[in-house]
Amino acid sequence: MEVLNDFYRVAENPYEYSRELKKSGKRIIGYFCSYTPEEIISASGVHPIRLFGTGGDITLADSHLQPYCCSLVRGALEEALEGRLDFLDGTVFPHTCDSIQRLSDIWRLNTNFGFFADVVLPVKLNTESSREYFADILKKFRLDLERGLGVTITDDKLKTAITRYNNIRRSLKALYEMHSKEPGILSGRDLWAVTRASMIMERDDLLVKLSLLKEALKKGGRSGKSEGKKRLVLAGSVCDHPNVYTIIEDSGGVVVWDDLCTGSRYFEGTIEENGNPVESIAARYAERLVCPAKHLSNTARGDNIVRIVKKHDAGGVVFLLLKFCDPHDFDYPYMKEFLDRENIPSMLLEVEDSLPSEAQLKTRFETFIHML
Repeated sequence: MEVLNDFYRVAENPYEYSRELKKSGKRIIGYFCSYTPEEIISASGVHPIRLFGTGGDITLADSHLQPYCCSLVRGALEEALEGRLDFLDGTVFPHTCDSIQRLSDIWRLNTNFGFFADVVLPVKLNTESSREYFADILKKFRLDLERGLGVTITDDKLKTAITRYNNIRRSLKALYEMHSKEPGILSGRDLWAVTRASMIMERDDLLVKLSLLKEALKKGGRSGKSEGKKRLVLAGSVCDHPNVYTIIEDSGGVVVWDDLCTGSRYFEGTIEENGNPVESIAARYAERLVCPAKHLSNTARGDNIVRIVKKHDAGGVVFLLLKFCDPHDFDYPYMKEFLDRENIPSMLLEVEDSLPSEAQLKTRFETFIHML
């Protein structure tokens, strides 16, 4: 399918694509976390792009960050210090994990991208006061963008952005559902490319291409063979390794859903389109599938992973954890306990900016899948 090639071009070459956007007159703001209120950035007329770190060597960043910071944080700083993010007009840091909070200060003191904003979101999301605080922080962010970029963000612009992002999330969820129902229509790597590109591509163009892809899949898709393969769920923070999906499929499995912030947590939950736009945006981010850097209830994360497995008829869970990612490291034993209680098998794979050898991974995946 030709439209899939468009997603791959963006997903595999995000900086090249961003420079092309820059040449067309777009201003671009980078961000690090799925809790970043993209709708407000988009309503300002600026293009938001997610930053994923680097696949290359990390040297300059080691002067500012300890080696036990995760490779996402160290890699992103390396890209900035090397000058590879020269297309950025600014950066937004939602406060989630400790490493991103500390990166914020280091970034501000050692780079010169123009606009800079900290968005200090609440950690506890299950109280009325936290919801009010969340909305107040987004109101402040709206003002910061207006003052820093010299723009006016009207409620009408916000409502247009909300509708745009709701449609993107519905389209991504529909693609995931189609893949879960019939995994052969898309490979896991295909779905990775689509989701990753959705955080980079110009959003109106993205909506057109998502619609074209859905129509193409309804007419037949790739018709890959998935019969007899074990259905799996992939869980963790970010997945910057599309080869993981290919190796799993070569080992006799198929990823039918995920619990990733570069996956389902990015698009789950829509925004009320008829209320106060900022308060409605805050409500969606407070109510969406929670990540381990936030607290909604003592059982929200565990209940959700079990629900995903059962809903999508999966036989097991693969935890893909970024090394030194403290929130997910602390979260893992708790998540595993919920799965064990339901007799759902799981395996843990810890990675950095590069994967272990393919042969080693395939052996591990084949062993796990054989046990299911």
